Amino acid sequence: MSDPEEAPPETGTLHHVEIWVPDVRRAVEQWGWLLERLGYAPFQDWPAGRSWRLGTTYLVFEQSPALTASCHERCRPGLNHLAFHAGSREAVDVLAREAVKHGWRLMFPERSPYAGGRGNYAVYLENADGFEVELVAQPGS
Repeated sequence: MSDPEEAPPETGTLHHVEIWVPDVRRAVEQWGWLLERLGYAPFQDWPAGRSWRLGTTYLVFEQSPALTASCHERCRPGLNHLAFHAGSREAVDVLAREAVKHGWRLMFPERSPYAGGRGNYAVYLENADGFEVELVAQPGS
């Protein structure tokens, strides 16, 4: 991974994404495992939150006192899911198997790993708080 301070980021790339969670401890356990497996490194840590960085982009998970609900509903307006490049098909399969040990469940198991269509090798996971991720394999891998 290159040092994010080496060159300025390209205009239009994401700087960070902040996700409010109902339980920061649970988020650290579930998201931390996944993000670190995908190459993110711990970045910031405070009593109500944690972040992980990859390159110049980082993801923040915070338990804010301003929350108005106790769980995320991906079918309401707002964030539906985050999709990550996850390497080869084999890497996607390994992550999917290991994810269940870390608080994630496989979505659409009857159609997995083609729930997104025949040309898209990916798995969809949902954590205990209702957040969904898509782990996408590199084409032709």
